[in-house]
Amino acid sequence: MDQLAQLRSVRLASSELDASVRFATEILGLELVRRDARRAYLRASAGHDHHVQYVRGELGDEALAFELADPGALAATLGALERTGHRIREGTPAERDERLVAELFAVSDPTGNRIELVRGSAGAAACAYTRDAGITSFSHVGLRTTDAPRDEQFWTRALGARVSDWIGEAALLRIDDVHHRIALFPAQRPGIQHVNFQAASIDDVMRSYYFLRDRGVRIVFGPGRHPTSGAVFLYFAGPDDLIYEYSTGVRSIAPGDEATYQPRRFPLAPTSFCMWGALPDIPEFRPEFRPEFRPEFRPEFRPVQR
Repeated sequence: MDQLAQLRSVRLASSELDASVRFATEILGLELVRRDARRAYLRASAGHDHHVQYVRGELGDEALAFELADPGALAATLGALERTGHRIREGTPAERDERLVAELFAVSDPTGNRIELVRGSAGAAACAYTRDAGITSFSHVGLRTTDAPRDEQFWTRALGARVSDWIGEAALLRIDDVHHRIALFPAQRPGIQHVNFQAASIDDVMRSYYFLRDRGVRIVFGPGRHPTSGAVFLYFAGPDDLIYEYSTGVRSIAPGDEATYQPRRFPLAPTSFCMWGALPDIPEFRPEFRPEFRPEFRPEFRPVQR
């Protein structure tokens, strides 16, 4: 049974809220739903009120939220977490109001990444994009892990995720038929490693490549194609040194294939991240190698150390 019905939203810390909103709307192409002096809510597609929330503050404010399908699924997930010894905290009324959800429970993975389990989120009928980047959905998040096998057990045993593939120790985890919704990348600290948005076509990814390059945004990986998911990708840096990704053509694993699907283990090497030969300028993607080529595009939005 799938316990986590849907990847709902990501909450990101912002050192300069104006810069984060400007990047998300003018560069990334999201719709600004609302904002105040401390928070900004942005949408990637129709269906939910928001998919990205920037909060002025420290990195400890970051969180990844999953929607539970019904009260039974929520109760089952909370029970699984309690049985495996994880401390659960019920969200306050203020936290529920801020996230626009009816129910909220928070738990941290063993590395310290905060996971929010929510139900009854607000919806929206349409999305008015700031620029046409071809975005179709908020699709997955990369998480840093200080112990990838340990955190993999947290996701699979307590939250019902399944491993689609590994790159070294980095597990690519699915909660539905999409190849991965969570990717665990070994690092020295917790935190959101990258945020992915699906685009409609390769043409959209390539148009964004030239759009970003011409505006001085630092391209950190790609264009390329992942041999794991099969997706064509482009990674680039935004404010606060957060990495964003566009991709298209991600592999699906149909429910009928679950019984026979076997995860593959790829070595920690450049060819496991890109079958076309692109080399990453992303620390978590290259702990044992360094790229021979680093693009010299300078970002318009000054990042801070993440």
